[in-house]
Amino acid sequence: MIKKMNLQFFAESEKTEKPTPKKRSEAREEGQIVQSKEINTVVILFASFLGLKIFGQFMHEQLLELIKNILNQTNNAETFLNPNNLMHNFMNILLIFFITVTPVIIIAFFSALLVNYFQVGFLFTSKTLQLKLNRLNPIDGFKRIFSKRAIVDLVKSVLKVVLAGSIAYSYVKNNITKIIQYSNMEVFESFLGFSNLLYGLILRLLMVLLLLALFDYFFQWREHEKNLMMTKQEIKEEYKQAEGDPLIKSKIREKQRRLALSRMMQDIPKADVIITNPTHYAVAIKYDQSMYDAPYVIGKGMDLVAENIKKMASESHVPIVENKPLARALYDTVDIGGVITEDLYEAVAEVLAYVYSLKEEF
Repeated sequence: MIKKMNLQFFAESEKTEKPTPKKRSEAREEGQIVQSKEINTVVILFASFLGLKIFGQFMHEQLLELIKNILNQTNNAETFLNPNNLMHNFMNILLIFFITVTPVIIIAFFSALLVNYFQVGFLFTSKTLQLKLNRLNPIDGFKRIFSKRAIVDLVKSVLKVVLAGSIAYSYVKNNITKIIQYSNMEVFESFLGFSNLLYGLILRLLMVLLLLALFDYFFQWREHEKNLMMTKQEIKEEYKQAEGDPLIKSKIREKQRRLALSRMMQDIPKADVIITNPTHYAVAIKYDQSMYDAPYVIGKGMDLVAENIKKMASESHVPIVENKPLARALYDTVDIGGVITEDLYEAVAEVLAYVYSLKEEF
């Protein structure tokens, strides 16, 4: 016997829907964001490299001054190593070294802030630091080791090594003549020559790392979007939470309608007249000069409600007058509690005059 399967269940359990703004906001609060550490590394390295290029001359001069200062002081080792002077000398050396490297440190620091801001924006959350027991699960840990992310990281690491090695080999091979020439020059000229070659090599390596970082960012973005995908049922549940359960809302509206109808029926005995068509519509009219300058509607209804209004009117001895056009016009144009419009003054006045004349006869 072949059992029928409910395919709708599978359709609603598959993550086929794009994430809602609420889902994205909750994920961001949980620390689930698109951020590539590779881009951070490349930008910080490039900024530091640029800082060395800009402040290289200054750093070179400062370091030479530091070395000269140390050599001059160590000529008199007894004075330099004197306990009274040792701390002072050490602090001077440390201060000069700190001044030397400060420009590059500042550039690297601000570049790290900027690259994180452009990737993530301003975000502070402590939820990523909370202990999650599921991370201690060895089965989940084993799955992470052989996950798609782990495979991509492995491929990326291998590419880094292969590409970096290939670029370094090719660069050295193409500049081998210069390397030999610089080896035979004076120390300062040799240092400048090798520095320029090193700058060229680093720049090429950074360009390769940047391409890999962009690939890593694209992969992380795709995985992030995939993880945020929602099922149709999740969309429905979120809508219920945001807008309220439609069933509950309909029940509330029904209860409100019943309460309004009950209050209206309590006012029917106060009416001066009920105008009907006579089967489908019924409108209760009252005229009270202390309330309004014109008659107003204290109740109205159609079909079953109209029958209940007429029944309540009969029990309360409220006159019922049949006037099909007037009943329909009042029902369509005047709300409960509203004053009748000027175009209906004359017709309503005639009905009220007729009702008042009947009362005077009795």
